Amino acid sequence: MTTETSAPTPTETTARTSAEPAPPGRPGVAARVCPEAAAAVRGDAPPVREWPAPEPAGTEFDPVLAALMAEGPVTRIRLPFGEGWAWLATRYEDVRTVTNDPRFSRAEVTRRQVTRLAPHFAPRPGSLAWADQPDHNRLRKPVAGAFTVSAMKRLRPRAQRLLDELVDGVVRDGPPADLVARVLEPFPITVVSEVMGVPEADRERVHAWTRRIISTSGGAEAADAAKQGLYGWITETVRARSNSTGDDVYSLLGAAVARGEIEAEEAVGLAGPLQIGGEAVTHNCGQMLFLVLTRPELMAQLRERPTERGPVLEELLRWIPHRSTVGLARIALEDVELADGTRIAAGDPVYVSYLAANRDPAVFPDPDRIAPDREPNPHLAFGHGPHHCTGAVLARLQTELLVDTLLDRLPGLRLAVPAEDVRWRRRTMIRGPRTLPVTW
Repeated sequence: MTTETSAPTPTETTARTSAEPAPPGRPGVAARVCPEAAAAVRGDAPPVREWPAPEPAGTEFDPVLAALMAEGPVTRIRLPFGEGWAWLATRYEDVRTVTNDPRFSRAEVTRRQVTRLAPHFAPRPGSLAWADQPDHNRLRKPVAGAFTVSAMKRLRPRAQRLLDELVDGVVRDGPPADLVARVLEPFPITVVSEVMGVPEADRERVHAWTRRIISTSGGAEAADAAKQGLYGWITETVRARSNSTGDDVYSLLGAAVARGEIEAEEAVGLAGPLQIGGEAVTHNCGQMLFLVLTRPELMAQLRERPTERGPVLEELLRWIPHRSTVGLARIALEDVELADGTRIAAGDPVYVSYLAANRDPAVFPDPDRIAPDREPNPHLAFGHGPHHCTGAVLARLQTELLVDTLLDRLPGLRLAVPAEDVRWRRRTMIRGPRTLPVTW
């Protein structure tokens, strides 16, 4: 399997020149830098490139992103939906700057229809993903205790028991087995449901909603229906736990609303993305295990040096192409000059690519190679800055348990079909195998 494909330059739109106006901003931003002034500072701006969200095969790196990276550290893109164009930062240093600089705002995006991957765009009040400081810290505080290192240590024995029960069933039924259906999907969803406080009777429908929300196959109508179902359920659950003293997320949110620390609508906006986040572990671990099962040298190292699996998993987190195109945009609140001299004008939307940053040769020598002993490995798989993934510690816990348990309990684990016959998820924001048939 190749780690990167050479591809033609992304489809080019009509080249834009210094006469091109900046993307329209809300009045407050436009007042700081008018379109004419914004155009003047980008006389030599790169052309706008279409990014049509291709469907790379397996763990192949997105060829469009690879071509954009080759063009320069900062380019301009247009995604399938929304309006206008946006800057794209791909170099590690620039990605860290944009994601940790208060001059780039997430909240401003909620007032705009910027170019984007998904057809639906309805940010909810209270969502951490769209909050700037100091609101971000205020909103994060009520749920922070559920995702600390100490909380994960308490969770670990229970999570291990849940995983052991699933693997017991796989061993009992014998090979072959689909790891996605039997382990990789039910385990993270169950663990996240316990952290969140989802009753067992509601877990299947909550999972169905979250799965639909991250899919791009059903269009805006299907995604909106799933969001209405999920957020309606969350609203009722938070309200019912206003007097709870539990330590699950919905109880913590219900109590925070009762104390007046956050609004009920904000609690719902907080909980939704955390609930949806459980889907990522399934897909990411699916990619990681596919790589281990198709690269004998990786499998040998994990089996022969079990106490040193941590660095290998971190390298796989760096390397796997875990998502399609890019995540969420930011808006420049004032003119900002990046390290290479690119001038981002106030009002301009900006995307970053963590996938590209994790392949920056200035930080990761020979970045397209999986190097199990890579040190240091300051990857950005969980983001950077205030919007660093809230559930990163939980995701690492689940990933470690999954790999350790499967390799230790199934010593002869191998694919039951040729690698090219593994089916992959299509038209989804988070990439991963749809099935992973194995034997042992």
